[in-house]
Amino acid sequence: MIELKNISKTYLMGASEVHALRNVSLRIAPGEFLAIMGPSGSGKSTMMHILGFLDRPDAGSYSFEGTALTGLSDDELAVIRNRLIGFVFQQFHLLPRMTVRENAELPLIYAGKRHLKKKAEEKITSVGLKERLNHHSNELSGGERQRVAIARALVNEPLIILADEPTGNLDSKNKDEIMAMLVGLNREGKTVILVTHEPDIAQYARRVIHMRDGEIVSDETGGQPLSAGASVSADTAIIELPLNKHNSKSPASIKELQGRFEVGKGKLNKDFLSKPARGIGGTEFLDYFRQAASAMVSHKMRSVLSILGILIGVAAVIAMLALGEGAKTAIRAQLAALGSNLLVVRPGSPKLSGIAMESGSMTRFTFQDVETIRRMTQDVRRVSPYVSGRGQVVYGSKNWNTQVEGVDVDYAPMRAAIPAAGRFLTEQEVKLREKVALLGTTVARELFGDTDPLGETIKINLVNFRIIGVLPEKGATSFRDQDDTVLVPVTTAMYRLLGKQYVDSIFVEARAPEMLEQLTESLEQLIIKQHRLRKEDEDSFQIRNMADIRNTLETTTKTMSMLLGAIAAISLLVGGIGIMNIMLVSVTERTREIGLRKAIGANNHDILTQFLIESILMSVLGGLGGIALGAGSALLITLIAGWSVKVSIFSVILATGFSIMVGVIFGLWPARQASRLDPIEALRYE
Repeated sequence: MIELKNISKTYLMGASEVHALRNVSLRIAPGEFLAIMGPSGSGKSTMMHILGFLDRPDAGSYSFEGTALTGLSDDELAVIRNRLIGFVFQQFHLLPRMTVRENAELPLIYAGKRHLKKKAEEKITSVGLKERLNHHSNELSGGERQRVAIARALVNEPLIILADEPTGNLDSKNKDEIMAMLVGLNREGKTVILVTHEPDIAQYARRVIHMRDGEIVSDETGGQPLSAGASVSADTAIIELPLNKHNSKSPASIKELQGRFEVGKGKLNKDFLSKPARGIGGTEFLDYFRQAASAMVSHKMRSVLSILGILIGVAAVIAMLALGEGAKTAIRAQLAALGSNLLVVRPGSPKLSGIAMESGSMTRFTFQDVETIRRMTQDVRRVSPYVSGRGQVVYGSKNWNTQVEGVDVDYAPMRAAIPAAGRFLTEQEVKLREKVALLGTTVARELFGDTDPLGETIKINLVNFRIIGVLPEKGATSFRDQDDTVLVPVTTAMYRLLGKQYVDSIFVEARAPEMLEQLTESLEQLIIKQHRLRKEDEDSFQIRNMADIRNTLETTTKTMSMLLGAIAAISLLVGGIGIMNIMLVSVTERTREIGLRKAIGANNHDILTQFLIESILMSVLGGLGGIALGAGSALLITLIAGWSVKVSIFSVILATGFSIMVGVIFGLWPARQASRLDPIEALRYE
């Protein structure tokens, strides 16, 4: 069944070479019970690893049923190990976080036969551990652990059992029981290859090979070798192989197995080597997910620290973006007070803004200018003259110094000043210079407290005014409190309160945003013509575009939001690096586990997927926790600091997506490192 020809294997130990095998040739018949003996360093373990496809020889050939198996890929070798070989190790190599049942089921998972999990129970029952199905390995004795390892080796009905010092850690009673099991398996038709240094254990075998310094020094036969043509019939050696694309199962004898090879091409039949296709939403994913979750639970503190890094990062992203969105909303509310599509015509040169200038150095605007602009109906929607000054407001025993603004009827829709209570000015009140006023919320609160001010009479600079409305609350900026104001008719303010003959500015609303630039040019030409300005006096007035201020503020807010988001993303990045670090530690800690999984049939893709799912799972858990913490932090900021915050769906999706991306990116490298581990080096890792 197995033929080795001139097999050599050399290991590098630092700068020196160790010749583990030297031109070894060996034939093993079907159904044999073979023991390989020798002192430490003789090469017997290396021989077993090559026989079990865990290692590759440096030279020589390996033939199975007359077909050379050299040149197979790692994935193809993994399939062979899974379906033809059953390993029983000296150290048992049971996964401590799994139950007896789950340990025995592992080869079925990698064979795509998880649905046959009852077979694992049957094998456990056959080794006398039916009552221990749901126990963990730390609850078992040494003999019981080795029985579980044997059940795991048998679950896929392999042709060959490879036992590496299977009784090395057991007492005499358990030794006899384990060896009795191996003898029984051999009588059932299994080919058993035993590695041992104990002569009394080797006596159970019908054939004993002695090795020294990487060479076979003797080959002794204690009785007639078991073979397919002698003591074992073809019907006795039963294995399971996929026969067609539907993966139906049927018994096949050892001779039938020979038909599974492409003779002369040096490789197994593709139908045999290929694993059954399993969708990502099927049992394969569920098994990987279950194992990843189990690994996380078994290392709680390590997992919690990894999740915490992502959680803090996602929470920071959510909270920072919520602050940015809240700032945008607050600025939009304040910008609404500036009006939309608004131009402000003011006297004085923009170069000398805020500096007192001599008479004639600025253009004075009158109601005639207002009416002229109002007639530009194709471009202009609304116009309002505006004057302002300070005034002392008195009501009963209370008084307040505030800003007094004189406006026209169009001011309310232009500057978002529609009264929250009462009404706005009428054209008749402006024309007749009526003594009516609207109070900002700050003035109303200072003078009236919680009392309704509508209809009450106040004094502004010793002049009685009747209150007709209360303005909507606009909030305060770093420059002034926009609610600390009183609005009166512009004519009343000019001629009865402030003693002004000219308006301070003129608000002009364009019909559409795209008309602002054209309207600005038209207004400039109109004012130059209206006031007969000379060339050198053309800069004696200015026209300000409020949209520019709006765009500047919104751009600034957007930049600040991006900056806050970037700072938060850095913390998420740090969390991702933490996950990568933890996963690398996990790979190191679980190196022997990885070696075991590869020995029982896991390929590189299986290992990579499992570790990647574990990394993504931690990131997703951290992301979900971060969303809750971030939203809670945003709410807490609102309650404590009174800042405006707004948690958007976009920020939640962004943070969640980014956390998953972090799991993939930072988990991929550790997962690749795990998948590339050599099974032999991994099993030997201390």
